[in-house]
Amino acid sequence: MKRVGDVPINRVVSSNRRKVNEAPLDDDTCPICKGAGYLQADVPFGHPFFARAIPCECLMHEQEERAFADLQRLSQLDPFRDKTFENFDPKVPGVDAACRAAKTFARDPSGWLILCGGVGTGKTHLAAAIANWAVNNHIRVLFAVVPDLLDHLRSTFAPSSNIQYDELFESVRATPLLILDDLGTENCTPWAGEKLYQIFNYRYNERLPTVVTTNRPLSSIDERIRSRLRDDSLCEVVEIKAEDYRPRKKGERKYAKVSKPQYRR
Repeated sequence: MKRVGDVPINRVVSSNRRKVNEAPLDDDTCPICKGAGYLQADVPFGHPFFARAIPCECLMHEQEERAFADLQRLSQLDPFRDKTFENFDPKVPGVDAACRAAKTFARDPSGWLILCGGVGTGKTHLAAAIANWAVNNHIRVLFAVVPDLLDHLRSTFAPSSNIQYDELFESVRATPLLILDDLGTENCTPWAGEKLYQIFNYRYNERLPTVVTTNRPLSSIDERIRSRLRDDSLCEVVEIKAEDYRPRKKGERKYAKVSKPQYRR
């Protein structure tokens, strides 16, 4: 017996019934709605579900797959497919705590993980490693560099855009796992600041898993966002105190001793 909301439904009728002389259904045609995509509950007149079109399971699955495909097109993970936990060096002084926190988060995405530190200290690598782990474990994830994400949102206002702003914005803020890289490097116009706040505020209220990297002090982040990033009941902030290792060639890295990184929940 199927249910629509709290209403048990014994029979459903297609909202686009096939005619008797129509060609037989293809093997791929949904046996529930007969290809119509919607159903109608067999309930009496006056019932809340009377004459109401109800999406079929096949249509809901199709919509979910399309939303996931759109999310993957928006995601900027492709250049970071090689960034994994396996090729991240946890022996670099100052990164061990962040590496452990990232692995723990990846295994059970919940709450918010904030990775702070200077340029070239492995923040993006760890964030991308979480995203790649999620993809490999069939978790819907959006990985985005903040300035580029804002550019994508702005582009939807162009007449030539095939994507509606509202649809794209909803996909971003409500994605099951959102990873935002380089917060604080965007050109923070009033519009950009408001969009970021709306994203953070929605995910904060809904307690949706989120990862943020930034090379800026949290004190420089918008006050409304900062107050949410500092909520110890939701966020884990890990400060990476390490040198920028990018300029050095592999096998030639020399690390200075650094103080033990701050690590708080």
